[in-house]
Amino acid sequence: MSHSNESGAQKSTSTVWQIIGRFVAAAVVLAITAFFTPGFTINSIWTLAIAAIVLTAIDYLIVKFTGLHASPFGKGFVGFALAAITLYVTQFFVAGYSISWIAAIIGALIYGVVDYFIPGNQQM
Repeated sequence: MSHSNESGAQKSTSTVWQIIGRFVAAAVVLAITAFFTPGFTINSIWTLAIAAIVLTAIDYLIVKFTGLHASPFGKGFVGFALAAITLYVTQFFVAGYSISWIAAIIGALIYGVVDYFIPGNQQM
């Protein structure tokens, strides 16, 4: 009986580390994307952290309701379009995060390339 409790505790701890890992990976990918995308600004580290949380939440909701993952390389054009829309819509929820439509399109390309090379940002 105690073996199953230890297993449950390990799984819970593992899930927490997976979430933290995904958040850190999302923040790194977002920071790199903002740096290389003209017309895309993030004012502070706190704005970056909040934007990473909002992007992750929006992506989670999209996956939950549509089954589509907003990854430029994951689902072809649909994933690319969802990534651009997600990057653009985030500015309405996060102060200090600013992006134009053109920058969102360019950012979706950069986000996809960087996301492809950053390890640990896979589905849970």
